[in-house]
Amino acid sequence: MLHSNLHMPTELPTQQRIYPIRTSGDIPKKLEIVGNSEGLQEIQQLITTVAPSESTVLILGETGTGKEMIARAIHNRSSRVQKVMVKVNCAALPANLIESELFGHERGSFTGAFDRRIGKFELAQGGTIFLDEIGEMPVELQVKLLRVLQEKELERIGGKTSIKVDVRIVAATNRDLEKEMAQGRFRPDLYYRLNVFPITVLPLRERRSDIPALAAHFLQKFAGRENKQITKIPDRYMAALMNYNWPGNIRELENVIERSVLMSTGKELSGCPLLSSSYSEGPSSGGAIKTIAENEKEHILKALSICNHKLYGPGGAAELLGINASTLKSRMNKLGIGKKFMAGSPRMA
Repeated sequence: MLHSNLHMPTELPTQQRIYPIRTSGDIPKKLEIVGNSEGLQEIQQLITTVAPSESTVLILGETGTGKEMIARAIHNRSSRVQKVMVKVNCAALPANLIESELFGHERGSFTGAFDRRIGKFELAQGGTIFLDEIGEMPVELQVKLLRVLQEKELERIGGKTSIKVDVRIVAATNRDLEKEMAQGRFRPDLYYRLNVFPITVLPLRERRSDIPALAAHFLQKFAGRENKQITKIPDRYMAALMNYNWPGNIRELENVIERSVLMSTGKELSGCPLLSSSYSEGPSSGGAIKTIAENEKEHILKALSICNHKLYGPGGAAELLGINASTLKSRMNKLGIGKKFMAGSPRMA
């Protein structure tokens, strides 16, 4: 039976397996790994094994699966916990800025360099640097990163001296780096340096047993934030959550629960537009079961419709689905809906 009467105590039951993670810094932040699937328990064991070491870790998984949360768990359970963990999203930075962001620059080293800039590696001295979406790093910069891994030193742009760095590297990607190597977009020597201790995170659709605990966790989080006394997830709503394909994974689930909390007025969680419209119709009269790709296509189209075909930015389909715009665009092209919608909507170009 799905959780038709999911009461929300101050702390969730032990069987829902909420693992508190130590944090440090001036502003404490509670981090939790929520779920009870076999895959999640294996990840917990891998974190416990690798965290005390100095080994480089490569976290592999789709967008929204919780890779940053795992990186923070590794840092917070390591001997470097009293130092900072610095995050760099390699996909979010223009190619011409990544080098300066990572390694810093000297004053006058290029047009616009009016002051010396300390890079992220130096800022993370003694701690951990989390290189998110490492597969997006330009090949020419991969050589400099390899030097940091091999020699534990770097040079700022325009600098003439080497700077020693004591930093643990945790990297993450949603790409298949072996394919990227085969196509010449990722250096094999860097891959083998990063892939010392790989951790693969399964997508949410392959660990559905985690959904009730995650839904309860997010309900408690957002109901508390909004000062709402929502104590139940209806059976029909939970069934919809369990049957949905979650292309945006945990991030999308979090967004769905947040929207639902905002729309709810009583003690029971109400449906959000994306789910209620998708699951109110039930199976077709012929009883045919749709493929995963068909379901994903349907939900992306529905999200686009809800967002008036807006793909990017606030209120766009990517935000609604809990995935970044480039991932959504890639999925649309793969499912054969990208060209049609991009041709019909300038906002999606």
